Amino acid sequence: MRPFLYPPPPHPHFPPSLLLIFTLFISSTSRRATATSQMVSSAVDSESAGVPRIETPGAPSSISCTTFNILAPIYKHLDCENDSVRESDYRDIWLDRNQRILDWLLKERSSIICLQELWVGNDEFGSMYLTQLKSAGYVNFKLARTNNRGDGLLTSVHQDYFKVINHRELLFNDFGDRVAQLLHVLSLVPLSQNLGDLHQEIIIVNTHLLFPHDSSLSVTRIHEAYKILMYLERYQRDNTSSPATVILCGDWNGSKRGHVYKFLRSQGFESSYDVAHNYSDSDDDAHKWVSHRNHRGNICGVDFIWLLNPDKIRNPLKNSWADAVLGLVKYQLQKALLDKRGAFALFKVDSHGDLVTYSGFYEALRQINLIGHPYGLSPEEVKDLWKQADVDGNGVIDYDEFQHKIWNLSKHMIEEFRQESERKLGLDKLEKEAIGLKVENAVFYPRCVEEGTWPED
Repeated sequence: MRPFLYPPPPHPHFPPSLLLIFTLFISSTSRRATATSQMVSSAVDSESAGVPRIETPGAPSSISCTTFNILAPIYKHLDCENDSVRESDYRDIWLDRNQRILDWLLKERSSIICLQELWVGNDEFGSMYLTQLKSAGYVNFKLARTNNRGDGLLTSVHQDYFKVINHRELLFNDFGDRVAQLLHVLSLVPLSQNLGDLHQEIIIVNTHLLFPHDSSLSVTRIHEAYKILMYLERYQRDNTSSPATVILCGDWNGSKRGHVYKFLRSQGFESSYDVAHNYSDSDDDAHKWVSHRNHRGNICGVDFIWLLNPDKIRNPLKNSWADAVLGLVKYQLQKALLDKRGAFALFKVDSHGDLVTYSGFYEALRQINLIGHPYGLSPEEVKDLWKQADVDGNGVIDYDEFQHKIWNLSKHMIEEFRQESERKLGLDKLEKEAIGLKVENAVFYPRCVEEGTWPED
């Protein structure tokens, strides 16, 4: 064994360079569509973080969910001046750090635990988590990233709360070798006291999206989110008699200002932490909390627990995907320092009039690096984008269509979805009872990140 050169930091729980723990408390709700929207409790109790609330003796009426990127030892640097010095070379250090993580998780006893960057390349490390969680009553599912990347995912559900109906592994087979897990579970205790012996079905997804090392990889990240939602759609169609509540957990490697965030919001998903604390999608609320300091030294909020209830009205998935990519198109145009008129000129370069042709559209996407490389848009996807942008279907895009579907899209996409959802809920669900989950509380640890500051600062 190598000399013990790099002792663990003296932090009482975890080194501050670790990503943050995010715990969500949710309970069941039965409501008619004419009732008010989800009830939110913003009360915070740090002593009970991760412990299900009890409303009747011995009968849990809520569940909790924790997501945590535990930072695989193969990625954790121990010497800022020597990139080759990694925690994985020093067993005593990674063993101590991860035992403290496990002690914390076991103490909090969340109903659902979703971990990212589990070091699957080391048998002792994996066994450490699997054995201790199993002994504490958890059913565990592990999934390695493809191409022997060395890390992966671990999703654990407590057997006192859930019976596992099904488990699926989703391999993206993309540039980043990313993966996702899907667990279809049934609550073993009725989560609603208003509906008697009702056991809800819930679908849990755990993932870790690609880090956007450069803006061209944003297409891959949207692809990854799209694949998850397509799989969810197919799975529910084939395996559930009615839509189930969906909880999406993980390290999304993108903030509230990103294209993946807007894409998920357009599909009806709600960021549970923002719901619990009454934060909006506005830029003013985009940096109210942080959960990650990346290798570039930037701090931002990237760890989300998304909630989608069955009664949520959603845009057609392909349309939402196209809108998300068109939002990325605008970002790339602005990155190239083009204003609205300059961007339109780029698209209509092969046209003598004030119209964009398909060939001009295709060439512009190539120039802004969204096609022409292995992880870019496929020809079929470009055609789908064209159909979305050509609103009247006349084979060309005029300036008004360009403004509405490309230049101003991201500003209106979520708001238009919200207004349409409310209209449909009012018209179509007046007499339909909806079963789902409501957010009671959501907390980060350590608590200073809830104020937008990092522990070391």
